[in-house]
Formats: sequence, C-alpha cells, structure tokens
Amino acid sequence: MFKELGQIASLLRQAPRIKEEMERLQQRLGNITAEGDAGGGMVRVRVNGRLEVLHCDISEDALKTNDRELLEDLIKGATNQALDRARRLINEETARMASSIGLPGVPDLQGFMRGDGLPGSLEP
Repeated sequence: MFKELGQIASLLRQAPRIKEEMERLQQRLGNITAEGDAGGGMVRVRVNGRLEVLHCDISEDALKTNDRELLEDLIKGATNQALDRARRLINEETARMASSIGLPGVPDLQGFMRGDGLPGSLEP
C-alpha cells in the first residue's frame, strides 16, 4: 500500500511535466499521418494522429464501376485500415512519451488524450 502511495505522490509531483509532455504529444499527433487503401488502390484514405480524415482519393476505375455498395465498402475498408495504422503510431508515440517521463507500462492513452476520459473508463 505504501509503495502505491509513493507512486501516486511521485505522479502528482510530475503533473506539470506530464501536462507539458501531453501537450507536445498532441501537437506531434497532428503531424503524424497514416494511409489505408482498398481495392488494390482504388480508394486511398489518409488520416492524422488525431484520427481525422485528411484526404480520400477515389480512382476513376472505382467511379466507373457504378456500384455504390462496392464503393462504400472500399471507402470503409480504406478508412479503417488508415485508422488502425494511425492507432499503432499513436500507441508508439504515447509509449515513447510515457517512458521519457517515467511512466512505463502505460497501455493506451488515446482516449485520455482526446479528452474522452481515462482509457477503459465507462464514462467520457
């Protein structure tokens, strides 16, 4: 119990540094990009580390299919792939930041950094 209290006290002392590092991380995440594609490149989607869609490119071949359902599936697939890749990059950056300030083993701060609440919490 005393060990945990010491760890909490240490975190509280580091709060200003942690806040500063989190703000830097937020800025870096805006510069991170990840791309996903579907249909052999018929649809390409690029997102940033804030999980915002930056660009969606739909090839002429995809448009010529005149198949709305296919196009919807390709967009969804490319977007999900880009988001998955971005999440991996976010986790790497988050782990790097956590390690640099002495917070090893921080599993996932994405929700916290978006302001959704603590990761795994039931309420935002």
